[in-house]
Amino acid sequence: FRACSMSRVFFYFFEILKYILPETMPSYKLTYFDTQGFAEVSRQLFALSDTPFEDNRLPREEWPEYQKCTPFGKMPVLEVDGQKLPQSFAIARFLARKFGFAGKTEWEQAWVDALGDQFKDYLNAFLPFFRVAFGTATGDLEAMKKSDGEPIRDNFFGILEKQAKDNGSTGFLVGSSLTWIDLIVADHMGVVEYHLPHFLDGFPEVQRVRRNVIETPKIKEWLEKRPERPY
Repeated sequence: FRACSMSRVFFYFFEILKYILPETMPSYKLTYFDTQGFAEVSRQLFALSDTPFEDNRLPREEWPEYQKCTPFGKMPVLEVDGQKLPQSFAIARFLARKFGFAGKTEWEQAWVDALGDQFKDYLNAFLPFFRVAFGTATGDLEAMKKSDGEPIRDNFFGILEKQAKDNGSTGFLVGSSLTWIDLIVADHMGVVEYHLPHFLDGFPEVQRVRRNVIETPKIKEWLEKRPERPY
């Protein structure tokens, strides 16, 4: 009986300590190349949430050695208190849920995820053309624009245009507040328009979403101070 009583005392003692002691913040380290690329949206989520993190921009000559330590042999990699998480969308989704940018309801979160999956399908189809526009592959840019670039663009951005319009006057793709899919789309649009000016002009509702993102004060502050390296 006495042992049970003492156990109960210790239980309540540690429960009280939870309220007295300050909660420790996790340590975050995000590793990627010194470009915007697939780490940029996660960097923006840290900026939006005022969460300190180590922005580890790996020199390319160090990549072969670092690659051996990655879970999937790819970057970005997020370390949370030393534990590693790979894959850019998994990282962005994890941070968005933790910081409140994943959607306000389960249904909104599901729709954000659906648009994220649709974006990955689009990007896989779009990349062969975009690599030529980017200058990292050879090909007839104008011919590929007609055969691949424009049809693939019209399909995906047509979906986004309808989604933004159906979402009313919020200026976001899902719900009434900023989510990580808004960041994904806005960042991608910036990179595309850097290489292909006016290529996305025909989608005014999606352009409005992008303006809402880049005019968000904390995003605006981040964009002004970050290294401008969209490659």
